[in-house]
Amino acid sequence: MIKHIRNEERGIYTLANPEDKKGYVFPPYSGKVETGKIKELALAIGDDNPIYTDEAKAKEEGFVTLPILPTFMEAIDMWSGPTFEDLMEQLEIDMKKLLHGEQEYEYFAPIHAGDTIHAETKVTDVKAKRNGMAFYTLETVYRNQNDEKVMAARMMLVKTP
Repeated sequence: MIKHIRNEERGIYTLANPEDKKGYVFPPYSGKVETGKIKELALAIGDDNPIYTDEAKAKEEGFVTLPILPTFMEAIDMWSGPTFEDLMEQLEIDMKKLLHGEQEYEYFAPIHAGDTIHAETKVTDVKAKRNGMAFYTLETVYRNQNDEKVMAARMMLVKTP
């Protein structure tokens, strides 16, 4: 669906089509996986598995050091990446009309305390509906300090009319 929007900086009306955002790449960012943050997350969610808090136990289980918890990359995103508000501004989505549709994580290699993670987010798909709704799929690819792809996260956002 195409609609008219006012560009405040230029004072003119332009055409906005949500599907034009397909392929958009956000600025990359990097963050360090910190031991303390892994322990804090385990404590916060009540996960008492010692591999997340005791390095000796993690090594006994075959890890190099403390591994991350399944949703830990959200901490990297939160502390090192752009704010969610910034992402929505770049997509030209009014946050009052936004729903989080789904989230999925795919792991390719272990991620441990001490790793430096480099992330890049791309809009991989946009489906606009005639009623003004739009479905945006964003994928963030995470690579470690060795440029090894360690994880991908996919999120679907729903813009309501």
